Amino acid sequence: MAATGFAGLSLRGVAREMNATTGLLTHYFPNKRALVLHALEMLHEQSDRELADSDPLHGIAGLRTRLWIVLPTNPERAVLSRIWVSFWDLALADEDFSVHEARRYDRWRERLRPIVSEAIDSGEIVGTDPETVIDIVTAFTHGLVVQTLFDPDRFPAERLETLLDSLLATVATRGSAWRTRVSD
Repeated sequence: MAATGFAGLSLRGVAREMNATTGLLTHYFPNKRALVLHALEMLHEQSDRELADSDPLHGIAGLRTRLWIVLPTNPERAVLSRIWVSFWDLALADEDFSVHEARRYDRWRERLRPIVSEAIDSGEIVGTDPETVIDIVTAFTHGLVVQTLFDPDRFPAERLETLLDSLLATVATRGSAWRTRVSD
């Protein structure tokens, strides 16, 4: 899906990539839709693991770490981002995919909520409700994902880090307390 999107994906092509027969693949996945739903679940699990394994920083530093994880800062993350964006297209047109994506965003918000709430309570983030901050940082980072996929030369990892720091500086009251470099 990263290379062709959903439209270019075929069971035959996936089987060829796996050095398997189409019959073997259809034994487990009767159609392209079932294969894509399975791939979506695998990506959700991988993403959830990476977020759970991330540095257990708190407050705005923890928020920064988790936002950094979703940005396409290296080739592997760029591939994952391309797949996510392909799923967005499917989710707009297919109710099952839409439900999966809505659940993923619910899990994302659940992961950010305690970190953002802690940052607000400690005064690191200007007093606002956590949901507003979560919606702002989610829209911003996912917008950067899309822009980076279309123009990777304009948005190398260093630029993404600068933009992420600028975003966080707009909601932070003590910017210098969280400015530590995140390494890949």
